[in-house]
Amino acid sequence: MSSSLRFPQGLYGVTPEWDDTDKLIEAITAAANGGMTALQWRRKTASPEAGLVQARQVVDVCRQLKVVSIVNDDWRLAALLDADGVHLGRDDGNLAEARLALGPQKIIGCSCYNQPALAVPALAAGVDYIAFGAMYPSRVKPDAARATLEHIEQGRMLVENRKERPRAAVVAIGGITADNAGPIIHAGADSVALISGLFESGNIQAAATRCKALFD
Repeated sequence: MSSSLRFPQGLYGVTPEWDDTDKLIEAITAAANGGMTALQWRRKTASPEAGLVQARQVVDVCRQLKVVSIVNDDWRLAALLDADGVHLGRDDGNLAEARLALGPQKIIGCSCYNQPALAVPALAAGVDYIAFGAMYPSRVKPDAARATLEHIEQGRMLVENRKERPRAAVVAIGGITADNAGPIIHAGADSVALISGLFESGNIQAAATRCKALFD
């Protein structure tokens, strides 16, 4: 992790809806070998029991690979698994409550969609990254609000102006691939989150390596 940031710079993988945990672990390992720095476990369709089993294995493999592990939506699950942090959307609970429960060492990220104004109270509540998207049309969330490069620029100004060091990071998500991530990084994103663009790319390690190279 960059000493100037509270969340790792670079490629942030987000898991696809795969039931096959062995396949997922293999894919995460390939992405890590290509330079992925953080991974969010995100499952919307699994049963709580199956989800717990998979999430535990994912957090364990991230620990082994030295990849930062984030749990989507559920800070209680993140705490139970001793993951490195949690990602919260606007309906996933109170940021201050999550911080109190998880303590100062865990990472909390939040969705700001296409609304930089949402980042202001989130940063005041102590989040470690603010995420904007969807940057491009997304197969995973086709109805998602569209964010722009200007939103990334505004988010970057907000985190820089808070004077806290290490500072919160700016994350971009939604329809991002190694081919279209360049302008987003140029606009000020510290990290790009990929689901399909990484895990459905055909060559996961190569896609990760290409993303990493954009930050080098």
